[in-house]
Amino acid sequence: MARYGEAFRNRVVARLLPPESAAVGAVSREVGVSVRTLERWREDAQTRPARGRAWSASARLEAVITAAALDEAGKSAWCREHGVFPAELEQWRASATTALADPEDVRASPQATRADKKRIKDLERELRRKDKALAETAALLVLSKKAAAIFNKGEDE
Repeated sequence: MARYGEAFRNRVVARLLPPESAAVGAVSREVGVSVRTLERWREDAQTRPARGRAWSASARLEAVITAAALDEAGKSAWCREHGVFPAELEQWRASATTALADPEDVRASPQATRADKKRIKDLERELRRKDKALAETAALLVLSKKAAAIFNKGEDE
């Protein structure tokens, strides 16, 4: 008997439940799990409260699009019906907006780039200084051990 992880199970069940509601046969062929097992997983998921269900990325995007067209009362009703908090919808919208942003929007400003380059240069300078100090300390330690070995050798004889 095959064992499937909870994350895999949740992803598959999310595809079977609304808003995606994919056909059980198609999902079965795609993921390689029997139809009977998928139906049992779906029944188990439907008996759980809606808050415990996992949403796939496409289902979250569809929910954001659907809720965007609704007024505040309609959005609240939709959220209650589907077991989603309005704050979650807003978070999903922000994630989708960020993911779809142009690379130009994400790119740092020239001032930030200049400031970052200056900070990197200062940090590299400080790192070189500390490396030199460490090398000098190591050399002094080695010399002091050699001196101690030479002077202690003379006392033994």
